[in-house]
Amino acid sequence: MAKARSDFSDLESRIGHSFADNAIIELALTHVSHSHGRGPSYQRLEFLGDRVLGLAVAAMLYRAFPKEEEGKLSRRLAELVRKESCADVARDWRVGAVLRLGDSEAQNGGAEKTAILGDVCEAIIGAVFLDAGYEAAARLVERAWEPRMRAPRRPLRDAKTTLQEWAQARGLPTPAYAIAARTGPDHAPKFVISVAVEGFASAEASGGSRRAAEQAAAAIFMRREGVSPAPA
Repeated sequence: MAKARSDFSDLESRIGHSFADNAIIELALTHVSHSHGRGPSYQRLEFLGDRVLGLAVAAMLYRAFPKEEEGKLSRRLAELVRKESCADVARDWRVGAVLRLGDSEAQNGGAEKTAILGDVCEAIIGAVFLDAGYEAAARLVERAWEPRMRAPRRPLRDAKTTLQEWAQARGLPTPAYAIAARTGPDHAPKFVISVAVEGFASAEASGGSRRAAEQAAAAIFMRREGVSPAPA
């Protein structure tokens, strides 16, 4: 059953956009599991919103950092539009409370999954673009991403990249990552990752995703060996 406009008014207030077409925001909040894959979902809007987000953030960075070279702008862009960053924005918008999920996905914690929240964040951007045009979507992106642009939550050059460059500068093979353990249910896994660099003891770390555990392992290795973070 379609949700009434009142169900979306709080979300519209948080994102700063009131939809002329209520069906668009409803679609942006509909996960594929809601109709068991047989009805419309936010996937097409996610595709569109991903492109709008990239353009809006790139334009914002271009204006904000007029003296920076392309390489650093690219690193800033990659950090701001990564799935985890989009999921953080969705959490700020409290999107989980109004997501339309299938029963199984809802029971498995779908409303808190980073992958789903990141996707629906992009879908909302795509919905605003369709509802009111690029300028409205760009304003939405600027409101949510400008504070993150000014105060990055992570180093612009991540631990894995820094460790790889450190190894290459010493003529060593690329650091090798391996899964040491995987525990927990599918919707909330925990990975233990080891990283090995030729001639050095390996280091291990855990995380809620393989990528996060790899980054943590690289960071632990660098701290142990006294490797200074590379400048951004």
